[in-house]
Amino acid sequence: MTKGSINVSVENIFPLIKKFLYSDHEIFLRELISNATDATLKLKHLTSIGESKIEYGAPKIEVKIDKDGKKLHIIDQGIGMTAEEVEKYINEVAFSGAEEFLNKYEDSAKDAGIIGHFGLGFYSAFMVADKVEIITKSHTDTPAAHWTCDGSPEFTLEEVDKTERGTEIILHISEGEEEFLEDSRIRELLTKYNKFMPIPIKFGTKEINDPEHEPQTITDEDGKETTEPHRQITVDDIINNPNPAWTKQPSDLEDDDYKNFYRELYPMQFEEPLFNIHLNVDYPFNLTGILYFPKMTSDLNIQKDRIQLYQNQVFVTDNVEGIVPEFLTMLRGVIDSPDIPLNVSRSYLQADGNVKKISSYITRKVADKLKSLFNTNREDFEKKWDDIKIVIEYGMLSEEKFFEKADAFALYPTVDGKFYTFEELTNAIKAKQTDKDDKMVILYAANKDEQHSYIQAAKEKDYEVLLLDSPIVSHLMQKLETTKENISFARVDADHIDNLIKKDDTAISKLSDEEKTKLDELLKEVVPSEKFMVQLEAMDSSASPFMITQPEFMRRMKEMQQTGGGGMFGMGNMPEMYNLVVNTNHELVNEILNTKTRKKQERLINQSLDLARLSQGLLKGEELTNFIKRSYDMIK
Repeated sequence: MTKGSINVSVENIFPLIKKFLYSDHEIFLRELISNATDATLKLKHLTSIGESKIEYGAPKIEVKIDKDGKKLHIIDQGIGMTAEEVEKYINEVAFSGAEEFLNKYEDSAKDAGIIGHFGLGFYSAFMVADKVEIITKSHTDTPAAHWTCDGSPEFTLEEVDKTERGTEIILHISEGEEEFLEDSRIRELLTKYNKFMPIPIKFGTKEINDPEHEPQTITDEDGKETTEPHRQITVDDIINNPNPAWTKQPSDLEDDDYKNFYRELYPMQFEEPLFNIHLNVDYPFNLTGILYFPKMTSDLNIQKDRIQLYQNQVFVTDNVEGIVPEFLTMLRGVIDSPDIPLNVSRSYLQADGNVKKISSYITRKVADKLKSLFNTNREDFEKKWDDIKIVIEYGMLSEEKFFEKADAFALYPTVDGKFYTFEELTNAIKAKQTDKDDKMVILYAANKDEQHSYIQAAKEKDYEVLLLDSPIVSHLMQKLETTKENISFARVDADHIDNLIKKDDTAISKLSDEEKTKLDELLKEVVPSEKFMVQLEAMDSSASPFMITQPEFMRRMKEMQQTGGGGMFGMGNMPEMYNLVVNTNHELVNEILNTKTRKKQERLINQSLDLARLSQGLLKGEELTNFIKRSYDMIK
């Protein structure tokens, strides 16, 4: 038996690093800026604990383009490296200097904000460069070093003249990667990935008004006054905000600070957010951030992927699924956690314990904030309900703990503009809307105008009608019916009101059994059976003679399938079916039955049917044209 060690050859691994280290070539700039930030933060930490005697000052990172020389420079004023450290950290692939630093200064460096973990970030430079140089001077009193590599396993390392501490990375941009020599492209990447890095990043210069110059008013020889122009000065163009709002304590921020930061995140978003939630926890994991509730639309998809995930102020992604609970991915804002690695798979995130804790914490924090807003200013909360209900209803469906907490603030609006919590609603309707089987029936409408006549019929009996019109409300009702005891939801146009809430005192039909049979046969001959199921009902004589309803179960299953899940047996694809409820106690029905001529009977039935269809918005096209013509003929 032979034993040995597997040798990984640099000749084999280098091409893989160049090609597959990251899926996106543009990531190289994020990685190199992150390394420069680490180098600067390490120096800051060492000077703070007395390990380095040099002056920390106000260091910055500079990015420069040499278009003629086809070079990109990243320069920092950080800790720098000795020749020995270059050998150790650069030539040994995947040896992480950040990892070693954190291990060495474990107790004192917990809050240093150092980013790197894997040691591979530097090699992302070779995805866009065919040659890379490092010119570096350690903060210690040692000579500067110059390292050069052309992407092969061969490198050179020599002493060089450099008096200022820090590191300069020079990328000789490869053919085909010239986009990274364009000012606009580099600015775009710096803004995308490094907009909130903790060290100022300089990219060129810009002209601004001199703050120390006050333009004077000058009077010419004709007595005309003019104001001299502002004096311009050239300053560094710092493209990032090193101290974004989420890194500060909530007590240090005012409402305007949160609004200004929202505009900084979304400069093209002109509507103000409704409110914000500041996240700040350091145990059992580290997490900071600010989430904003924007005004919502009924489109669940268009809102997603607007939350930005950062790791120590380095942008990672705006796809936070798996980290933020799904129902909150419609919010906006920032989440920053050093406990989430920069480069991991989605399956890793789903299995990671810290990620699950973070998701649960965010759910709880949002629920607590909503409850606080409701308790503090209910009137304002009610005004915002239409803009936030999608998120809350989605959360109630998808997160059991959120569902439990939502009882305290989820609202159920009525068609009259009143708002109830679920407990308030049941207390308000229990006496009048409990049927003969002791089940409480919650009536609702989806559209006040389209279902107006049905709403009025319910109001005449002093019933309360909710207005539930969100795209996922069918799912929510199903959830409530299976969770709460002895309740059911019924849309007001699902049946005649007396059938929706059945009491013991049912009306007696004025027609005999023989007359009802005759009427039923007549109606079935005239009314299209592929669209309507005829249903004879004894109702109050003042109720409508013909009424179209759609059974609650069938309609709800179709709606649930159309919005995703919940549908049964392909109901979402079934044609629309309606009930035609005919009031046997109405005088018009009696006239239809007793009219001698078949032609008049058919005309009365068709006219009554079309009026019922018109009230439901079902009369369109040729059928509407025929109805209008018939109506004119009848009133001649």
